[in-house]
Amino acid sequence: MISPFTPFKFRIRGQLIAFDKPVVMGILNVTPDSFHGASRIAPEDVVERAGVMLHKGAAVLDVGGQSTRPGARDIGEDEEISRVIPAIRAIRRAFPEALISIDTFRGEVARRAADEGVSMINDVSAGSLDPSMLRAVQELALPYVLMHMQGTPATMQVAPVYHDILAELFLWFSGHIKELRATGVHDIILDPGFGFGKELSHNYTLLAGLSEFTRLEVPVLAGVSRKKMIQRVTGADVASCLPGTIAANTIALTQGASILRVHDVTEAVQTVAIWEETRKAALGRF
Repeated sequence: MISPFTPFKFRIRGQLIAFDKPVVMGILNVTPDSFHGASRIAPEDVVERAGVMLHKGAAVLDVGGQSTRPGARDIGEDEEISRVIPAIRAIRRAFPEALISIDTFRGEVARRAADEGVSMINDVSAGSLDPSMLRAVQELALPYVLMHMQGTPATMQVAPVYHDILAELFLWFSGHIKELRATGVHDIILDPGFGFGKELSHNYTLLAGLSEFTRLEVPVLAGVSRKKMIQRVTGADVASCLPGTIAANTIALTQGASILRVHDVTEAVQTVAIWEETRKAALGRF
C-alpha cells in the first residue's frame, strides 16, 4: 500500500515555495571526517559538486561543516563558520536561485548562514546542544528541520533505550512542534533521526512505521543514506551500500516521506520518479 502524499509549501524570505511531490536533498559535506569518504568535499570543489546535484534534480542542497557521526570531534563554532560560510557564498554566487540548507546545531552558525542567503536550517539536536539555536530559528523565520536524537553525537550510540520508539517519538515531536508554533515557528520538517541514538531494531521500526508521523501534518524527512542500518543488514560497506539505500528510500516514500536526504542524487531522483508514477497509477490518474 502506498501512503498518500500531501503537497507541502514553505515561506522563504517572503516567497511561497510549493512542492507537489517528494523532493531530494543533496548532502554537501565540507568536512574531512564525514562517515562516507566520497561525500567529503574540498572547498575548491564545492561549486562543481553543487552544480552536478542541481543538474541531476536536487531540490535542496544541505551544507554541513561539523560531522555528527558517532564520536566525531567537536570542531567549535569558529572552525565550523570558516568551513560553511565560504561554501555557501560560493554556491549562492554560482546558483543564486538554489535552495540551500545549513546543517548545524549552532545558533550563530545558522545566523551567519542566513546572512549568506540560506533557505532552511537543519538541526540534528532540536536545539538541545546550543541554547541560542531556537531563538535563532524563531528570529530568522526560515523552515526548520527538527530532528530527534537520544544523547549527543559523542554518546548517542551507547546503548540507546526505548520502550516503544514510535509512541515515544510521536509524543516528543508533538510536544516540540507545539512549542515551536507557540513561538511563531510554523515551517517545520520532522526528521526521526535514523542512526542518531538508535539501535538497528529501532531504525527499522521507525522505517516501517514512518507513516505514523505524517499524522502530525508536517513534512517528514528521511535520512538513511548509506548509514550503518543499511550496511549491517546487507553486509556491504559504506562505499557499496547504494542498492540498500535505494531500497530503504523506496520504503520511506511508501511510508509517507516528503524529503529524502541523500549522498547520491541521481539514484534518489529516479527513485522518486518511479514511486510517483506508481502512486499516480494507484490513484487511477493516468
